[in-house]
Amino acid sequence: MLWLRQKLYRVYKDVFMDILQDPNLTYMLLVAGTVAAVLALASPGSGIFEIGALSLLILAGVGIVVNEIPINFWAIPVLLLGAAFFALSVRRPRQWIFMVLSIAFLVLGSAYLFRSEDWWAPAVNPVLASAVSLVTGVFFWFVARKAIEAERARPRHDLDALVGAIGEAKTVIHLTGSVQVGGELWSARSDEPIPAGMRVRVLQREGFILKVEALEQRKS
Repeated sequence: MLWLRQKLYRVYKDVFMDILQDPNLTYMLLVAGTVAAVLALASPGSGIFEIGALSLLILAGVGIVVNEIPINFWAIPVLLLGAAFFALSVRRPRQWIFMVLSIAFLVLGSAYLFRSEDWWAPAVNPVLASAVSLVTGVFFWFVARKAIEAERARPRHDLDALVGAIGEAKTVIHLTGSVQVGGELWSARSDEPIPAGMRVRVLQREGFILKVEALEQRKS
């Protein structure tokens, strides 16, 4: 059984290392690991993205180190420059030149990330680098834009937005009562008694209780 395990290990090692010798596969592992790492940062605590990112990046690292795949270190600043243009394209969505420059630098840096036998030839297939850069760039652009829009948008359930709203007294309101504002029923109170059915204005919010006043009394 020992010789069988050793033989299977040698076969596995030879096949596995042959696969990782391909710069295109190593590049895909790096991209997939980076994407998983970004998603892990965006939604921490899930565990799935963290494990996926770590596994993919370790595989890529093993392929680079064990197979001694040479890296063009000048390509790393090019990729970082592409990331910088990407950030600008997210902040200024109407200026598409930033997205075009981002994709261009990402493709260039990706294609020449690893050195080939000929210094002028890209080790990563340019078509693959272009497709991956375009797909990941567009995906993260839409995700980032949605995140920014959600951050800038006023929360739909902002309770402070009720101040100044017009509603209707559903019961007699004084020390206690009920009022309908914005299609929802709220507990309410007022300084002066307000009969049921009268239109009221919200003066302030005290926790989940609205302080209101009668509109007719305000007009008089």
